[in-house]
Amino acid sequence: MSKDAELVKKLKNPALKDTAFSELLNVYQERLYWHIRKIVGTHENADDVLQNTFIRIYKSIANFQEKSSLHTWMYRIAYNESIRFLDKNKKRSHQNLETVSETTLQVLFEDEYFDGDEIQKKLNTIIDGFKEKQKRVFQMKYFDDLSFRQISEVLDVSESTLKSIYYAAVKIIEQKIFL
Repeated sequence: MSKDAELVKKLKNPALKDTAFSELLNVYQERLYWHIRKIVGTHENADDVLQNTFIRIYKSIANFQEKSSLHTWMYRIAYNESIRFLDKNKKRSHQNLETVSETTLQVLFEDEYFDGDEIQKKLNTIIDGFKEKQKRVFQMKYFDDLSFRQISEVLDVSESTLKSIYYAAVKIIEQKIFL
């Protein structure tokens, strides 16, 4: 039995759930944080979304049917929480997308945890110019190292479509990175 399968078994056992959830946090908190952070932009927003993600995971674990891996299931919850957060904030904000993108990049470049050189800054600028779906697919594949199968489960999009989106993004980056 895999570690994730053992963890799920413990999470579904009411007597072991809290201890197992602490173990889950230790294993997945940082990975999910960075997945969320790439979507919502700021540390503060990522922390809020991460907290909501783990609350949803805690409440929903009994319903986890194990049709996908625990990792993929949690990524999907994190992704959905991030999109829900962005949608909620978009309704509050009347900024246009270009202003939001510029603000997001400025926050990233000023972040004390961002230690990128000029190429990394240019890469982030190019990625930020992608359409939303292309940006998410590229980030999940390139930065999160998810397989196309896992991304397919998270986004509910066919693997062939994802490959097409990803390789189109790679081609754009190759064309623009050294301009």
